[in-house]
Amino acid sequence: MKSNLDRAIELLGGAQRLLAFTGAGISTESGIPDFRGPNGVWTKVDPSEFTFDKYVSRPETRKRSWEMRKQSGIFDAQPNAAHRALVDLWVAGLLSGVVTQNIDGLHQAAGLPSEAVVELHGNVQRVECLECEAGWPTEVVIARVNAGDADPHCPECGGIIKVSVISFGQAMPVLEMQRASELATACDAMLAVGSTLSVYPAAYVPLEAKQTGARYVIVNQGATEQDHLADVVVEGSAGEVLTAMVRELL
Repeated sequence: MKSNLDRAIELLGGAQRLLAFTGAGISTESGIPDFRGPNGVWTKVDPSEFTFDKYVSRPETRKRSWEMRKQSGIFDAQPNAAHRALVDLWVAGLLSGVVTQNIDGLHQAAGLPSEAVVELHGNVQRVECLECEAGWPTEVVIARVNAGDADPHCPECGGIIKVSVISFGQAMPVLEMQRASELATACDAMLAVGSTLSVYPAAYVPLEAKQTGARYVIVNQGATEQDHLADVVVEGSAGEVLTAMVRELL
């Protein structure tokens, strides 16, 4: 009897336009905690305290946000085997792109070109002013925080600055959502990795692919909200499963 991994490899074997959809679970092996897992970020802090409106209106929320950024470990994280496996598929011409919920920039750090990655929730490596749209690498602003500026403001106009990440209550980026939809409707296979597939509108992307006839494989540790829609679900760590998959696909 074939394993789910073997069945997934068979399903993806003939794909010419494979699209990957990735969530926090692909980066946990890089030391970045997920959000909704048993030890995820939202088990330790209340997400309702970090809405966009509260960030803009409350200095204390901004101060706490900058402290959490400093302590997250995200700026020291390195790509893992799962990120590198997707790069191998890209180099082989089998991957049409990656649509990600992640904000860590590890897909690009692993070697995917920026044009191949659609970041639905932004990128923590960049800070922008909400007033004049000036921008800086996040490390520049973190240095200000470390120097004692707990609630740094824009040096150009004095406005509130924020990492380029979508917060609760903040509008999704229109161009990125359009690009993700285009990739989903054009792909012939969808590979969702490390996502509970419970955060919308991002989680509509795999559904679009499935609805247009793409084969659908999910790789995750634990159940997702779309398991019943997938052709195959492979439970396991992203690094181990994707490495095994790519070894057979190339």
